[in-house]
Amino acid sequence: MNVLMISKACVFGAYQRKLEELAARGVTLTALVPPYWKDERGVILLEKKFTHGYRLIVAPMRFNGHFHIHYYPSLAQVLREIHPDIVHIDEEPWDFVTFHAVRGARAIGARPLFFTWQNLLRFYPPPFSGFTRYSFRHCAHAIAGNADAQHVLCAKGYRGEISIIPQFGADPSIFQPRPEPGRKADADAPFVIGYIGRLIPEKGVDTLLRAVSGLDGRWEARLLGAGPARDGLQRLAAQLRLDGRVVFQAQVPSTQMAAYYQQLDLLVLPSRRALNWTEQFGRVLVEAMACGVPVIGSDCGEIPNVIGDAGLIFHANDADALRAHIRRVMSDADLRAQMSHRGRARVMEKFTMAGVAQRTVEVYEQMMRH
Repeated sequence: MNVLMISKACVFGAYQRKLEELAARGVTLTALVPPYWKDERGVILLEKKFTHGYRLIVAPMRFNGHFHIHYYPSLAQVLREIHPDIVHIDEEPWDFVTFHAVRGARAIGARPLFFTWQNLLRFYPPPFSGFTRYSFRHCAHAIAGNADAQHVLCAKGYRGEISIIPQFGADPSIFQPRPEPGRKADADAPFVIGYIGRLIPEKGVDTLLRAVSGLDGRWEARLLGAGPARDGLQRLAAQLRLDGRVVFQAQVPSTQMAAYYQQLDLLVLPSRRALNWTEQFGRVLVEAMACGVPVIGSDCGEIPNVIGDAGLIFHANDADALRAHIRRVMSDADLRAQMSHRGRARVMEKFTMAGVAQRTVEVYEQMMRH
């Protein structure tokens, strides 16, 4: 089958492994991506890392950085050239890029498919409500990144088929444990606690800072990411007298992340629910677990379902509970080794890039039969 995937997320080189896995399963695949994407972290340039077996088209994007109104002006030309059977739109159904692509797909007789992470029931004003109705009416299949997103689609009136598949998984051949995962190679080195992600209030990094401020022993917290909350978090770290123990680090290319995870003894994702947002997946948890890094997450959104029995969960915003979990992991090498093993096993069972690709191909095959 001939598939066109439209995905700004695939500017990240690590995510392109799913495209290779799709192509390896007999899909004639073309991926349409922008040369860069802008968000609160800054400009993220396209990384061409895993590009074998499929065609990668880099196309200009209009309104880059605007989630709801961006689109590709050259899409109609690409559709006429490729004439795909399926157009996989890796975007939310209320975004203009989805409406634009669904219209283009219908014009050439292709079957459109959209992806959604949205796990809170929210209704958008015109014109986005109109984009949603159009996408719902003309897409016979949708992929939801989590079970709550499926419920939201149904509550908003979508009546097509829905498959629950994460947008991306982890490649276990890249995200691998270091020797003796869960156990420190150097007993005198500080225990390294990591956070990876956007620096925004919803991610709850302030809760992590308050939690570590009461820790004893040799430890270091590394916060990797960017965002508008960075300055405030740096001020909070200074107020908590964490200078020298908390390190703010700039983003690194996605293809270098496996090596970064292997430097950590623990990863924490302390997200909190906001009025219009709750954690939709927690990709960093999957990548950390694939690398054998023990994980602790809050009870926000999808985090407990991703971690399962492989890590520890605390109530969002409860710095004391998080501190108790961190102390427990720091002090118990056997527990760290058990969490490392369970985390890697959970990824291999549920969250590999190959598994995500296989389930996606099964969706394509189902669409082709109807």
